[in-house]
Amino acid sequence: MAIASLSSLNLAAKSSSLCFRFHISRSKPVIYTSSYAKLIRSLNRNHRIQISVCKAEATTTTSSSLFSFRDLDADDFRHPLDKQNTLLLKAIPGLNEIGKALLGSVSEQVMVLENIGTSVLVSENQLSELHHLMVQSAAALKIEAPDLYVRQSPLPNAYTLAINGKKPFVVVHTSLIELLTRKELQAVLAHELGHLKCDHGVWLTLANILTVGAYTIPGIGGMIAQNLEEQLFRWLRAAELTCDRAALLVVQDPKVVMSVLMKLAGGCPSLADQLNVDAFLEQARSYEKAAASPVGWYIRNAQTRQLSHPLPVLRAREIDEWSRSQDYKTLMKRAISTNPAQNV
Repeated sequence: MAIASLSSLNLAAKSSSLCFRFHISRSKPVIYTSSYAKLIRSLNRNHRIQISVCKAEATTTTSSSLFSFRDLDADDFRHPLDKQNTLLLKAIPGLNEIGKALLGSVSEQVMVLENIGTSVLVSENQLSELHHLMVQSAAALKIEAPDLYVRQSPLPNAYTLAINGKKPFVVVHTSLIELLTRKELQAVLAHELGHLKCDHGVWLTLANILTVGAYTIPGIGGMIAQNLEEQLFRWLRAAELTCDRAALLVVQDPKVVMSVLMKLAGGCPSLADQLNVDAFLEQARSYEKAAASPVGWYIRNAQTRQLSHPLPVLRAREIDEWSRSQDYKTLMKRAISTNPAQNV
């Protein structure tokens, strides 16, 4: 899961920070605001923007061996729909300039302090197992490891903040750690790293700001904003599919990634040992079959149109298919073991 998140129908009131989410689909993503909202409104009232930090539900994983990929580029695993919709966002003129004008450094600092002030910073000397999972995942994906924080919350969630000019960091909620195995937790961390690897936060935040600005245009502003919102949601859903692939590259087991999705859809710690990934995948296939008819196709599109994330069953089906593809097999041939014991 997931960097910047936005309310499905309230973009006129809120723009979002960079919050990558790995969670189940919802038509109105959970928006986290706190006591600093008034300060941010004051800081940005000239731009009529309120910055809110959004949470996202996530999952868990762990790997027994260390490895990395030779010359791994984001486009090596980027989903075709992600590529297509990223190009559409890049075609929108002036996004970078608008972002710099509307997102001030003071507001960014407030966001950083709010998110790290009530969490525990993971390090070699603090929750070292989680630190190892993050460092290992980052090495596999050829990316610098961000800071990792653990935050007390009953909502299973994980998100990434990427603030301009500052080191990005990932936050994982305690309830998510309780829900997932260590292998699944690593899959979540790798998913979040996938967003950073692909620079998803840049386009998400800027497009969100542009959408807010479009609402202020007299007459046609609402129509423009609605069109941008739908385009952005299409991109968001595609970006999640890309990051599921990043998770698979790190854990190298599609059932681990699908297990995360299954638990987010209907799991809890007391039932975790009774869940069946194969049955969940069969459920995904039955959904695809039911949606294949003309009526089913229409219902499916109506169901997902306002979602920021694809349905969990669809994500499971996508990752299952990609794990069987030649593209994935070719990438795995480029995996280099960095475990000294395996290089003897």
